[in-house]
Amino acid sequence: MKTIIMEKAGGVENLLMADQDKPEIKNDEVLVQTHALSINPADTKVKYAEEVLTQLFGPERPIVLGWDIAGTVVEAGPQASKFKVGDKVFGLVNFPGHGKAYAEFVASPESHLAAIPEGVNFNDAAATTLSALTALQALTGRVKSGDKVLIHAGSGGVGHFAVQIAKAMGATVYSTSSAKNRDFVLSLGADEHIDYRSQAFEEVLSEIDLAFDTVGPEIAEKSLKVLKTGGELVSIAMMEVPQELQAQADELGVIVSPILVHSDGEGMNTLRQMLIDGTLKPRVSKTFEFAQLPDAHTAIEGGRSVGKVIVTL
Repeated sequence: MKTIIMEKAGGVENLLMADQDKPEIKNDEVLVQTHALSINPADTKVKYAEEVLTQLFGPERPIVLGWDIAGTVVEAGPQASKFKVGDKVFGLVNFPGHGKAYAEFVASPESHLAAIPEGVNFNDAAATTLSALTALQALTGRVKSGDKVLIHAGSGGVGHFAVQIAKAMGATVYSTSSAKNRDFVLSLGADEHIDYRSQAFEEVLSEIDLAFDTVGPEIAEKSLKVLKTGGELVSIAMMEVPQELQAQADELGVIVSPILVHSDGEGMNTLRQMLIDGTLKPRVSKTFEFAQLPDAHTAIEGGRSVGKVIVTL
């Protein structure tokens, strides 16, 4: 099967096409023929540092990156009862370990997958995986109807799902993006848009129940200032809370929660239902063929993608 491999850490020049054997599935796994996969900032960042690759994947080389898939089940293990051959499925597989999604065929625990709804194409299904699941896991149990929620980078991969999910939860949603993406962010359901280039969100917002940081430390620190007492900053841009930021949060009486997404079939089924009832609509901004996968990484690294970048097979 065709696969994109990495023999060593580095830039897109190290993403190489190769032929490998199809993976063998375990008893509780299914083999999925991949029709579309999603590229995430997580994919693009991990490839640059050998120590990060080793931490995530161990010493074995070559490495096959990627976690987001949409495709058709072509084989099912003896203990797999959820899906059968021919079923169309999508999911975030084996995150943060070996997803091995940059391949024509991917082995996945069936518990990580959900059935693609009727009428949803493979591209949109692949888009609604890691980014959408990140937003869902960040907001679930934290946002209730009537809350004031701030979503940073609301036009981005995670952000555009977070705006929709927060709105579906009954929140009043504020979102930052550039001015050119204002209409898009508002079309997602945001109640108020803030142009981060011309407005300082920390000067115009207050009494926010939850702020969702998808950007980084500077945004996280400023976000503390807009939270009400007891409010929460959820961040996917940090692995642990820096001591200084924690001290500021303690002084302000707010909570800081770094999170890391995990594979979750139940969450995927929640996203599936949201696709069915129309409360969640992925935005695919660019598509690439499998041989162009390095170009898809470059598109993500440019930092200007609206919604999701998809690779088709």
